[in-house]
Amino acid sequence: MEQPAVRAPADSRASRPTDDPRTARLVDGLLAVGTVAAVLAGTVRLGGRVDAAGALPLAVWLGALLLARRRWPLAVLLLGVQAVVVFRTAGLTDVGWVWPLSAAYATLAADDRPGRPGLPWAAGVGLAELAFAGAWETGPGGATPREALGSLGTEALWLAVLLAAATAYRNRLRWRAELDERLLRAARERDAEAGRRIAEARLEIARELHDVVGHTLTVVGLQLRVAAEALDDSPEEARSALATAQQVRTEALRDLRSLVHVLRAPGGAPHDPAAGVPEIAALVDRMRSAELDVRLETAGDLAAVPAPVSLAVHRIVQESLTNTVRHAGASRAGVDVRCGGGRVEVRVTDDGRARAQPPEAAGHGVRGMDERVRALGGEFSAGPHGEGDGWLVRAVIPVPGFRP
Repeated sequence: MEQPAVRAPADSRASRPTDDPRTARLVDGLLAVGTVAAVLAGTVRLGGRVDAAGALPLAVWLGALLLARRRWPLAVLLLGVQAVVVFRTAGLTDVGWVWPLSAAYATLAADDRPGRPGLPWAAGVGLAELAFAGAWETGPGGATPREALGSLGTEALWLAVLLAAATAYRNRLRWRAELDERLLRAARERDAEAGRRIAEARLEIARELHDVVGHTLTVVGLQLRVAAEALDDSPEEARSALATAQQVRTEALRDLRSLVHVLRAPGGAPHDPAAGVPEIAALVDRMRSAELDVRLETAGDLAAVPAPVSLAVHRIVQESLTNTVRHAGASRAGVDVRCGGGRVEVRVTDDGRARAQPPEAAGHGVRGMDERVRALGGEFSAGPHGEGDGWLVRAVIPVPGFRP
């Protein structure tokens, strides 16, 4: 059976929107180029100076740092903040505190890998940078508090927007990861359920094949032996035995066709309308011979037994009598089927030698009977009958609400 796909580790979640290294490098490169262009354009738009010793090297440095943002997002932000502080305090550039570092702030805030809480770090670094900027701009010879408040208020608002957007993006990636995990778990559960159903179907087919083929060969062999022994002295008895063998062969072919139909139509169940409690009398008649006398006793409404239980009882009687003919050397056997009190009880006994089940029977026959009964919630036993010779097979299958 095909195995389900292996789930990706849970720690490769929100911080990795793509697993393709070439795509990741392309995105980082485009972001670096975009940052260089945005820093220069923003400086011009806000009336700042753009020269080879100020805004240009700062923009290139901030863009180059973004090439390492996936691996070291906190280090990228700290180095970027340091560069902005150095260039501003040295007078090399005169606009921008937070906005030139927009990509670095957003990357760190969206980082959600275990042990690396990016959002608190991004917020802390941003507040520290704004606090420093406020102290520096309102220092001796700086802007008035009103002007500083207007400038830094815009920067603070922009920082809040960045952190909110990064948080929404991170939460969306979390949701997608959880959804993918739930879908994968559901798919694995469906695969496990399908595997269980396939195993149950194979087991059911194996039991049916064992019971049908084993019983057919035993009965046909028995009747052919009767025919061979009676051919000269009693042609009529030989003819009857051959007719019985032919009938059993025909029924076996029908059973095998039913199993082949199940194999060609997955999801179905073996269906054998001619195997059930009402047909046990005909089964017992076929198993009788000069060497083995089989007695049948029944009680209750046999026709009212539900189909799954009826099939199981029929197969138990069939397999038990087949083992009696093959292995017991018995002269008498008894079949007792009783329906009532919310259960069906079946007992098959013989007076043959007490025996250990042969490997093939213990591996398939007795095991198959036990599996049938336990699948229906019943009890099954097979072993020596009493202290002397003889063998007993007993099964009790509950039928809720069944009171014939």
